Amino acid sequence: MPRLRTLTTIAAAVLVLAGGGLATAQPPKEARSGNGGQGGGSAWFTSWAQSQQDAAADPLRDQSVRTVTHLSQGGDGVRVRIQNTFGKAPLEIGGATVGLSGDGASIKGATHPVRFGGKTHVTVPAGGEVWSDPTGLAAAAQDDVAVSVALKGAATPGQHRTALRTNYLTPQGTGDHTADTSGAAYTKTVDATYLVSAVDVHNPRLKGTSVAYGSSVVDGVGSTNCGPGCTETGTNRRWTDDLARRVHTELPRTEQVAVANAGISGTTSAADCPGTPSNVQGLDAATRLERDVLALHGVTSVLYYYGTNDLAFGCDGKRILASYHKVFKELRDAGIKIYVTPITPRPGYSDKNNLDRHTVNLLTKKASSCDGTCDGVMDFDEVLKDPLHPNSIEPSYDNGDGVHANIAGQQAIADSISLRMLTDEPGAGGATR
Repeated sequence: MPRLRTLTTIAAAVLVLAGGGLATAQPPKEARSGNGGQGGGSAWFTSWAQSQQDAAADPLRDQSVRTVTHLSQGGDGVRVRIQNTFGKAPLEIGGATVGLSGDGASIKGATHPVRFGGKTHVTVPAGGEVWSDPTGLAAAAQDDVAVSVALKGAATPGQHRTALRTNYLTPQGTGDHTADTSGAAYTKTVDATYLVSAVDVHNPRLKGTSVAYGSSVVDGVGSTNCGPGCTETGTNRRWTDDLARRVHTELPRTEQVAVANAGISGTTSAADCPGTPSNVQGLDAATRLERDVLALHGVTSVLYYYGTNDLAFGCDGKRILASYHKVFKELRDAGIKIYVTPITPRPGYSDKNNLDRHTVNLLTKKASSCDGTCDGVMDFDEVLKDPLHPNSIEPSYDNGDGVHANIAGQQAIADSISLRMLTDEPGAGGATR
């Protein structure tokens, strides 16, 4: 039995002992097939994700949280993952719902109750997670789905800091407002994503889920910048969002895939870069791979972008490539295809950094397959670089920090990716996740 399934089996037992009612810590085994709905799979696919990275600064107490998630693909049912990965105490959930998001914190139509092992309440142990039962909410590709969670007692929620949209809270002590279709009770706002880290859809027509995995370039930093004096919050303009829209509009219905984002800003591929800040230590690519990629559903490919922070934090090319190969092996052992981008420009790099970047990029581009260790190349470096200053980003794509792409650059990245690449079948040996 793989280590992840062993750990989540233990977590399920802990949930029973915690007294919150039996909640399955992961969906049934067959749901974790990389073949998804093909070949008799369960047809559940992760359609949206935001990886948790730490605990929020302020605790919640007897209040409700409404998180807006943006689906890359739709289905005839949804289910959600709630995490307490960074919690120091159990998380008591008194109720939860899903519904189509309206204006602000409101819901269009009805809310649908979310259950965990048949119950509306559940206790998530410190360091644990739960996946919900399927719900009756039908949603379409590009729909915004609001996930509302009521917390009992006090808890510090796990969060993803870069929501790039507004999420909503009721005041402390106001209890369960998860069934409200009005947003009137949700008077507080946050720009992080609390508690909810993934949404699955049930859709037998989908061919898989492609997971973008990396640091801030994946996380979407810059994707709210629409030009001087112009900011778009909540409009879903990351390159992964643009890519999902391309998939939905340009590929035949029989060739559709979901796109999930597993980026965390500031993180590295390698675990041991000497200058890595303490707030992102332990969030390197290998350490969080199971939680943030392999635990998602129907995963058939990974779009891998790491290395820019590794260089900035003191890793050389050899150490970066060693970390690549470690992660790539685990993904390939799981039957998941890997598509890699060369490291993009960064004006703060030293000459040594650029030499190491060149070393990594030469290997990445070798035979368009990382010298046989990945399945293909997405050349973000070629897309973004300034032809007159190849160690800098093209000015019209620059977010202003010389590192990240603005909305135009995000679209250019998405437009450069082969959609057919995403629909390739997993390699020999079959997918195990």
